[in-house]
Amino acid sequence: MEKLFEITEKLHAIYEKILLDTPEEQLFVIPPSHNNNLFWNIAHVLVTEQSLFYRLSNLTPRLDMELIKKYSKGTFPEEVATPGEIKTVAEALPLTPKWVREDYQKGIFKSFNPYTTSTGVTLNSVEEAISFNLVHLGLHYGTMRSMQKLLKASA
Repeated sequence: MEKLFEITEKLHAIYEKILLDTPEEQLFVIPPSHNNNLFWNIAHVLVTEQSLFYRLSNLTPRLDMELIKKYSKGTFPEEVATPGEIKTVAEALPLTPKWVREDYQKGIFKSFNPYTTSTGVTLNSVEEAISFNLVHLGLHYGTMRSMQKLLKASA
């Protein structure tokens, strides 16, 4: 499990760098052939982890439920994020992997509601959710790299 936590931290650091290094106006551009923007992808992976780990374990997520609802699966960017949301996401990116590791080591993930992902993978434990989360992070990282190339080409 330790390696999975390390990989998650590295990926979160990449997401944080994209968030902090991208001009704010580009964070909210929806490129042609896409239905969301860079910021939505970053916030989405963050809140998805909270749902996969905490909500499926019948625990209260450590991020605000309004943020989770706004960027969960099935949502789309409806408006530019507030400065407060941007700050919350930026601050949470390095923290959430540490929280999950600590909570896992404390043994708080006692129960888990099986969940079938949109890719057809059924998760039966928090360990499986933590493993699958790396796939989800990688998928959205690839999407974001594509978006960055499109934004660069149109600049």
